[in-house]
Amino acid sequence: MNMNVTSDFQIFEEKSLAALDAREALIDEVWRGLRKRPRSLRPWMFYDAEGSRLFECITTLPEYYPTRTERDILASYAQAIVTATGSDYSRRLRLLELGAGTAAKTGILLEAATRLRSEVIYFPVDVSPDALDEACDSIGCLLPDVQLQPMVANYVTHPPKLERFNGNTLATYIGSSIGNFSPEEARAILRNLRSGLRAGDALLLGTDMVKDMATLVRAYDDRDGVTAAFNLNILHRLNRELGANFDTGCFRHRARWNRAESRIEMHLESTRDQCVDIPAAELSIQFAASETIHTESSYKFTQKTLGALLDDAGFTIKQTWTDPRRWYALTLAGLQ
Repeated sequence: MNMNVTSDFQIFEEKSLAALDAREALIDEVWRGLRKRPRSLRPWMFYDAEGSRLFECITTLPEYYPTRTERDILASYAQAIVTATGSDYSRRLRLLELGAGTAAKTGILLEAATRLRSEVIYFPVDVSPDALDEACDSIGCLLPDVQLQPMVANYVTHPPKLERFNGNTLATYIGSSIGNFSPEEARAILRNLRSGLRAGDALLLGTDMVKDMATLVRAYDDRDGVTAAFNLNILHRLNRELGANFDTGCFRHRARWNRAESRIEMHLESTRDQCVDIPAAELSIQFAASETIHTESSYKFTQKTLGALLDDAGFTIKQTWTDPRRWYALTLAGLQ
């Protein structure tokens, strides 16, 4: 791995612990979400190696506008974003990224940061060790002067503890990932993040905005079936890691716009009555025909709901950058 790092052991240790913890976390989630009706599974379960690969494919689909729209905003305004966090070149900048994935867009922001700050530290946090490896390799090659401090962790259940830092921290949560959580969960994530920040630090939040239903549904139900494969991979993962016997040919992908909740929902629908065994969790589950497992919600925001979320979490909006259609927003928020 080509990295300028001070924490190779940290990522090795975290990866080892993550491998040990993942099985227990999957069992806990199966018990939480599949024993009751309506059935559900949390979206962090998507992101094993195959799920991360499929998601990267989704981000390149013509129907999936959020990734390219956010990338265009970053390409246009990265320097303005970094400048808005402070104009003192001598100040160090630590860029913390929740749900870093492969950091495909973050390099744009880091490149601007290296031009505007004397020292830049990248602290990516992700549940997928493979995606994090790719992110560190990519940033290490692109920007060898950036210091890398990666952490494999589920930031929802184990918020990263930030060490004292002589400089500014810019916490980034992009990719519209905050929309995958209920309003209560989203507030909790941002409040936990807020508790680790100090005066002069800031948050950059990426959010997908409300728009017409047809555009929204197409983004989560592409004609090539990549999103369907991504959704079904959650069952493949339970088969691989918990010895379950899901017949994935007997489940189909469904994407729905829930206007009342302002969210796209992804479901896996059982095509027939069937029984599924999950030996590692010591469970047998009966599915009725047309019964679904709710695997993901993707909340869409208005300026009003976005402002309320940030205010409830202890942040104040400083500036917002959008695309010409106002389909997507990158919002810089300071601490209240």
